[in-house]
Amino acid sequence: MSGSRTAARPGRFPVYRCQKNFTGWWWTATTGTHVGYESWLERAVLIGLDFDPHVVGISSQPFWLHWFDGTRPRRHAPGYFVRHADGSAGVVDVRADDRIEARDAEAFAGMAEACAWAGWGFKRIGQPPAVREANLRWLAGYWHPRCMRGSAVRKTGR
Repeated sequence: MSGSRTAARPGRFPVYRCQKNFTGWWWTATTGTHVGYESWLERAVLIGLDFDPHVVGISSQPFWLHWFDGTRPRRHAPGYFVRHADGSAGVVDVRADDRIEARDAEAFAGMAEACAWAGWGFKRIGQPPAVREANLRWLAGYWHPRCMRGSAVRKTGR
């Protein structure tokens, strides 16, 4: 791809020279497919969503929210859209607590307002606890159907 840093369509992750984040795809038991992530922090949150028994659907960067901040047009693509077992939906944004700047806070507030208007939940998730992240990442290796033995698995709704 070109060295351009222009934003891609939601769900597509640009790759460019000297990139500082690690993008990729993670296989989820929730969807039975790969779901994208833009950073290792997003991957950690994605793994946590995959293990949440209330989450029945996950989509990465599902849409762009466009608005005008009084000076110029702005846009933001949230990290994930999730569907819950009770039929409700929510948007999850991912950003470490110590990396939120004023423009980010404005984007998260706008996303929360738009989600409330649409009847969806909204939350921003920061860095999960390191031990929980490591344990879920290790357990995820056994989450794939190729590793499951029906006689040894307790039914969890998946």
